[in-house]
Amino acid sequence: KIFRCLCIFCVLCLLKHSDHSWTLAAQVLERNMLFPREIFMLFLVVLINAAEQSVPDKNPGCVNGHPGIPGDPGHNGMPGRDGRDGAKGDKGDRGDIGTCGEAGKVGPKGDKGEHGVPGIAGVKGKRGDNGERGSPGKMGPQGFSGPLGLKGQKGELGLPGPQGIKGDVGPIGPEGPQGDIGYRGDKGIQGPLGPPGRPGPKGEFGQPGTKGSIGVRGEKGSKGNIGEQGPKGDMPVIPKSAFSARLSESTKLPAINAPIRFDKILYNHQGHYDAETGRFTCAISGAYFFSYHITVFSRNVKVALVKNGQKVIYTMDSYQAGEDQASGGTVLELEVGDKVWLEVAGKQLFNGLYADEDDDTVFSGFLLFAT
Repeated sequence: KIFRCLCIFCVLCLLKHSDHSWTLAAQVLERNMLFPREIFMLFLVVLINAAEQSVPDKNPGCVNGHPGIPGDPGHNGMPGRDGRDGAKGDKGDRGDIGTCGEAGKVGPKGDKGEHGVPGIAGVKGKRGDNGERGSPGKMGPQGFSGPLGLKGQKGELGLPGPQGIKGDVGPIGPEGPQGDIGYRGDKGIQGPLGPPGRPGPKGEFGQPGTKGSIGVRGEKGSKGNIGEQGPKGDMPVIPKSAFSARLSESTKLPAINAPIRFDKILYNHQGHYDAETGRFTCAISGAYFFSYHITVFSRNVKVALVKNGQKVIYTMDSYQAGEDQASGGTVLELEVGDKVWLEVAGKQLFNGLYADEDDDTVFSGFLLFAT
């Protein structure tokens, strides 16, 4: 009880000299666990103190005391309600317009559009003024006179005209003085050709003149009589030389660096190609055309056209699949006794020349003209 009384006394003293009355009272009550009777008495003292402070004339010269020691912080209260489920607020004011951004990259070019509908034709414009006449051009050189045309048929005689009245003879005038000889004038332009005159006597042959321009074609003459048939002439001798031959199943895939034997003869009436050796021998000097058509199968092909042991042209084909085709040709000038043939120019794997019942490999040549 003594301790409680001391606590009440201290609280009363603090209430008179401090503005922190309620805070100190609460701390005293919390620490000393006062009973309800003491709390009621403390409440009355606080009311009396508040009434005294409300009187303005009471002790105007009192001085506030030093602030008390801050109390310990209170316990944390219960967490408040989560604001996320609250009602949506009003829409805010529109913000200021931002600065212009950088220009974007140029996009890809679009597809070309379709042609538009043709427009209406405009009004025809006015005709322009006639231009000034140009100055006359220079006179061209005088052309050569053409040959005289053929003599035309004689026309019919016209009817004689009536005789006119003879006029009177006038008086002879006085003879005037002789005038001065004038300067020779420039050569004038040649006039048009006059009508052809009567043919004169045949003169001597003169020197050949310069060739003139082509004259106007004359009228067609009457058909002459058929002449007597002449004697039968000799038939001209035309030089001939040609051949064409192909491979057989026994001569396909030939050996290398040797004449290829095209043993199946297609044409060789003159006998200038030898099927046993595969060589063509020239019997008539002249220009010849040689060609070859090759069926390629199972291997690559490289052949050469050879003249007297010298390779002239090459043909090569790399085998892919199935059956390939290769060909070549050229013109050669040959003398009597020259020999021409085909041979495999590469290794053994470049001899894929093939032939069977459905596929052919052919070598041909013929004379274009003799020299």
